[in-house]
Amino acid sequence: QVQLVESGGGLVQAGGSLRLSCTASGLTFSRYVMGWFRQAPGKEREFVASISWSSTNTPYADSVKGRFTISRDNTKGTVYLQMNSLKPEDTAVYYCAADSGGGAYLMAESYRYWGQGTQVTVSS
Repeated sequence: QVQLVESGGGLVQAGGSLRLSCTASGLTFSRYVMGWFRQAPGKEREFVASISWSSTNTPYADSVKGRFTISRDNTKGTVYLQMNSLKPEDTAVYYCAADSGGGAYLMAESYRYWGQGTQVTVSS
């Protein structure tokens, strides 16, 4: 049974930082593309970042480019999202997702497995 468990969310002031973690079990993590998505109240889920299994491909949404960094540790089965210079518009529930494949996927429909999400709130 595949499980993705996110952690690291919380309340932070604008300009602050948070690091999200997502630990996977029940799959061969090193062969899975991982992604981070977010969903704000009343909005659709949107792509944030993705990372290929070899970490060579890491696309980002334009809205987070230069502020967020995705990384992974295949020995720990964990993907990270380092979020710096946070803005109130970054407030959302953040989800990690996983799918087998060799690239990095930007579309939510491309991912088979999802975590339950972790809340990130950025105050102004």
